[in-house]
Order: sequence, then structure tokens, then C-alpha cells
Amino acid sequence: MCFDYTNIMNLKRRDFIKKFSCCCCAPLLLSSCTEVAITNRKQLSFVSEDRINNKAIQAYENIKENENLIKSGSEFRALNEVGKRVTGSVEQYFKNMGQLDTLKDYNWEFILIDDKETLNAWCMPGGKIAFYTGILDITANTDGLASVMGHEIAHAVAKHSLERASQALAINVGTTILDIALEGALSSSSADDYLVSLGLSLPFNRLQESEADYLGLAFMTMAEYDNNEAYKVWERMKKAQKGSPPEFLSTHPSPKNRIQKIKNWIPEVNARFS
Repeated sequence: MCFDYTNIMNLKRRDFIKKFSCCCCAPLLLSSCTEVAITNRKQLSFVSEDRINNKAIQAYENIKENENLIKSGSEFRALNEVGKRVTGSVEQYFKNMGQLDTLKDYNWEFILIDDKETLNAWCMPGGKIAFYTGILDITANTDGLASVMGHEIAHAVAKHSLERASQALAINVGTTILDIALEGALSSSSADDYLVSLGLSLPFNRLQESEADYLGLAFMTMAEYDNNEAYKVWERMKKAQKGSPPEFLSTHPSPKNRIQKIKNWIPEVNARFS
């Protein structure tokens, strides 16, 4: 069978998701859609959250045992104070909205890893958060710290890890079906790698990152931090990175795009969450 691989490469991510995600009529994906809190974005979710959270706890404990943790001092205290203030405000918000189940079984924890070379922070499912000391030069102040904290908390609240696990399973099912239809044309070439990576996985990750930027902005605002510091953090990050890969080859939006989006969101977020 003759097949034009250009058609695969030009397949729109949104069309692929419609075929193999929440809009799919396959039995595997029925009743598998949920909504992200606040943004109300439909997301795929059919992997056990308990299983994901348990795996996250095990990985987090392993990191605590093997990394050089800072457990005292002003930086450690600031991290925990900001973390508790933001998570407390988030919990109060969902309580007021009658949606506290959104955070069911979350056990917030914050660790500081002594690594000046790593400009990063991350959050595991269930509220397990880590900051590297390197990013503290980028956050620069308490409001900047709250910005990054809000972003990481947002990944947990939006259940992005659960969504990615579900997405990965859906991709495996979807590409297998497509490959059968194409009589093995995908598996005999590298086109499937481009389809999944450039056409779906990377843009999907950027979508999550942008969503976490918006929710993080909302969360720091709820906690009464200065949300103008959110885009200033990315201005400092842009300078520190000294160049970044093209956005279409990255799992994260470019700093330039993040800065502009955050600036545009601030009036709306202030109106909704101040």
C-alpha cells in the first residue's frame, strides 16, 4: 500500500486528540474525561490516581534519601512558609467553592535541594514539591518564590501527571490502531516518532505548562502575593538561560511567550481571585 507520510506529519494535534482521546467512542475511553479545576479544560483521566500518588511518594522518599537536602536556615524557612501560605489559600478557596474533594488525600510537603547549578523546581502528584537552591537566585524574593510555588502546586491540583499517564496509554492504543490501518507503515518508519513527539506530546506538555502558569498566578494571588513578580521571574529566567530551544521543540513555552501571557492574564486573575 502506498502512503503519503506528509499527511501524518500534517495531522493536527487537536484532530488526533479528538480521534484517540476524550471524543473517541472507543470503549476504553468512555467515561474517562474530567475537568481541570478553575480552567474547566477537559482532560483524559482513566489511570488510578491512588496508584500514581503511591508511586510518587516512593520516588519522593528516594530523592529525600539520596539528595543533599537543606533542612534549616532562612531559605528553608522561606520555602516552607510560602508553600504553606499558598496551599492554605488554595484549600480555603476550594472549601469555599464546595470542592474540597479536589484536594482529597493531598499531603503537601516541601524540600530544598542543595544544588546551585539547577534552576528548577518540580511537583509530584499528591503535593510533593522540591526546589533546587539554584532557582532561588531567579525567584529573588518572597513574591517570586510564591510565583514558582504556585506554578508547581498548580501541576498537582490540575492532576497533570495523571493526565499524562492516561495520555500515554491512549497514544499507545491510538497509534497501534492507526498502524494496523496503514498496514504497518508507521512502525516501519520514524514518522510515528515525529507524530507523537512534535505533533502531540510536546504541544500537550506546553499546554499543561501554560495552564500551570495561569493557575499558579491565581494561587499566588489568592495568597495575597504580588503577582506582577510572576512575569519578572521569567524575565530573570530568560537572562539566566542565555538562549533556549525553539518553542516547537520544547516541552515548555518560550520565556518570551510566557511573559506576555502572564502580563495579559494579570487583570483577569485580579478580578477573579483578589
